[in-house]
Amino acid sequence: MADVAEVIGRRGGSATFADLRAVVSGRAIRGALAAGVINRVAKGVYALPAAPSALTAARSQGGVVSHLSAAEHWGLGVITPPPLPHVTLRPGRVRRQAGLPCVLHWADVPALDDVTTPLRTVLDCLRILPPAEGLAIADSALRLGSVDHDELLAAATRLRGPHRLRIQRVVASADGRSESVLESVLRALLISRGIEGFVPQFVVRDAEFSARLDLGNPRLLLDLEADGFEFHGSRRALVKDCRRQANLTIRGWRVLRFSWEDIMYDPDWVIATIERAIGLPPLSNRLLHAA
Repeated sequence: MADVAEVIGRRGGSATFADLRAVVSGRAIRGALAAGVINRVAKGVYALPAAPSALTAARSQGGVVSHLSAAEHWGLGVITPPPLPHVTLRPGRVRRQAGLPCVLHWADVPALDDVTTPLRTVLDCLRILPPAEGLAIADSALRLGSVDHDELLAAATRLRGPHRLRIQRVVASADGRSESVLESVLRALLISRGIEGFVPQFVVRDAEFSARLDLGNPRLLLDLEADGFEFHGSRRALVKDCRRQANLTIRGWRVLRFSWEDIMYDPDWVIATIERAIGLPPLSNRLLHAA
């Protein structure tokens, strides 16, 4: 039984009957089932009780982990985790009624160990996600070195089907210097309004001080900070932030700090604040003037 569990564990927590029979006996498989060491999740598919749900669901359907579930697998910047695993089947395959619940897609896709490749994963996510969430995934894939920007641009150029142009625009804007999904979403807001000149992780440095800005505009001396609570929720972090802001201020920089709630739930206010800081009139006035 230990051998069966070990074999399944080496395969990520699930395996087909054929995979198991290549290295263990049918009697061992039946014994592991009877003892509750493994579970039968679909016809000919077995899994450890604590197996990753996405990989188990994919194997129970005869497909591969894809889209947001593959992004989670590769450690990319997923803003909203999927409530059900995403699985891609080869064209012509049908849903297995006995398989685990999942969101199914159909396509011929490149995969590694039953998960779509990082490049394919990014493109799949860009097709189904809003631009800001897609940009967060593309940025993180570049930052982690999971994909190469030139390779991603070339793959986006070759795309066919729905949302092709939107995907290409997001890929062209992707930047591996962004260090968090919140920075990516803030940058996506700027892009959506045509606001330029902000550089991800811009470095301010002199003989006495050095700091990296989430989004710095060196011409306007304006710093936009995307503040997640996990990095700013302690007394020590507060002291560090205060000193950092004071040092930037005496060097002529203005700092606008936006919380997760600001960026994710009140983007219009965020953009209006930034536009006011850079001297743009409200959008409604600009539209009226243009008309």
